[in-house]
Amino acid sequence: MTDLSLTLQKNIIDAYENNHSLQIIGGNSKAFYGRTPSGETLEVNGNSGIINYEPTELIITARGGTLLSEIETILAENNQILPFDPPHYGDTATLGGTVACNLSGNRRPYAGAARDYVLGIKLLNGKGEILHFGGEVMKNVAGYDVSRLMCGALGSMGILLEVSLKVLPKTEKEITLIKEIDEQTAIDAIARRSRTSLPISAALYDGSRLYLRLCGTPSSVATAKQKIGGDELSANDNFWHKINEHTHPFFDSTLPLWRLSLAPFTQPLELEGKWMLDWGGAQRWLLSEEPAEKIRAVTQQAGGHACLFRNGDHNQEVFHPLHPKMMELHRNLKNAFDPKGIFNPGRMYKEL
Repeated sequence: MTDLSLTLQKNIIDAYENNHSLQIIGGNSKAFYGRTPSGETLEVNGNSGIINYEPTELIITARGGTLLSEIETILAENNQILPFDPPHYGDTATLGGTVACNLSGNRRPYAGAARDYVLGIKLLNGKGEILHFGGEVMKNVAGYDVSRLMCGALGSMGILLEVSLKVLPKTEKEITLIKEIDEQTAIDAIARRSRTSLPISAALYDGSRLYLRLCGTPSSVATAKQKIGGDELSANDNFWHKINEHTHPFFDSTLPLWRLSLAPFTQPLELEGKWMLDWGGAQRWLLSEEPAEKIRAVTQQAGGHACLFRNGDHNQEVFHPLHPKMMELHRNLKNAFDPKGIFNPGRMYKEL
């Protein structure tokens, strides 16, 4: 254990014994995400450093406070990547924050989410106990995969001291094709392409243009380009990076930004606002002043759920309301790892 790990453990034990709530602060690049938390701040970003990296085994283990940029730099030196394209939202983004938020980028529908690449964790729970789950190998295990349970928990069940991830080689060739079409035609085109073996790694519709990213060997990309057609986007545009980091002009707005999760080929929803369809239509960004109740009701009727991602009132519910039975399950999990509720109270739901 590092000196900081011991210090964090002492802080947690003190909070547990004295019923103090703690607000976990890492790189703070995603402070906007979730409800407004409460509690004394506990900085964890000093718990950093790459512990183990085996390029030939496609595995990296690092402490939770390690900068995401540091990890991506060492991977790039070995022509490898984090396959889920994690957004940073700032230079201070850390590995622990990335896993805690379970945020994935453009490659998500085609390569998997952040949780799909978590192999193991070392966790500091709400009693000050240090727990180990998983390891550094991909294998079938009996029982529940607790490592992945922490993905998207927003630090509500513990502090991620260490995380082991599977990485992948970078593809040889990458291009992006553009076509100007309407929304319905774009949805139909994505649906049609998804039933093929074309090497698509990202699909986005911005309201007037469909963007398809192709990744693979030079020959497979060239063949796919010929079948799909369209204009090729300049590699210097950094289009996908801008989308990932929300620096694209679409996101330059003070309107509430909603993230809607839907089946990829769901028809356009009757909600007023400005739309962008990412993840082949499975993730839809909406800038809108429509009431939260209406946005959630329309989204739920379509079989999806809605999250207030940025702007708006983050003292109210941010994530889609849970069914009472599901909330009971969440509460039981919270109690198992953090029995006195000291970690990030109210960050996900006010009941937690």
